[in-house]
Amino acid sequence: MNGIFIRWLTLTGAILFTAYLIDGIHVSGYFSAFLAAAMLGILNALFRPIALLITLPINILTLGLFTFVINALMLKMASGLISGFEVDGFGSALLGSLMISAISWLLNSFINDRGTVTYFTADRRTRYPGRDKPENERKKENDTIDLENKGDDRWE
Repeated sequence: MNGIFIRWLTLTGAILFTAYLIDGIHVSGYFSAFLAAAMLGILNALFRPIALLITLPINILTLGLFTFVINALMLKMASGLISGFEVDGFGSALLGSLMISAISWLLNSFINDRGTVTYFTADRRTRYPGRDKPENERKKENDTIDLENKGDDRWE
């Protein structure tokens, strides 16, 4: 549940940042952006798969580029349902959906399934100890278990 809330906040941030950069997208406040992110998530969960299925032939012909049009339509639908969140035209919706998708993807790439922030280190030795050694010199830990029979079907 924590992961959903964090992703919701990242989508809200992406909507606010996109509204700041694009003139055709207007958000009246944080609460409107928060509701717009929720509505966009609901629309993407309910209607986007149906729209992708219906437009599958044209999506195949355009090599998947028609998906951006579907994303723009979802953004335009969300602006029609939420007061305080307005998208002026289809061009603004298309550019806005591209930016929101890119920003949201970038921010969500740092969030794992549990909703915590993950980071990547440049030093592989901190993440994978012993990987800088050759295969035959690596310490083999927990490869075998030595058990000794102590009698009475007891092993230690």
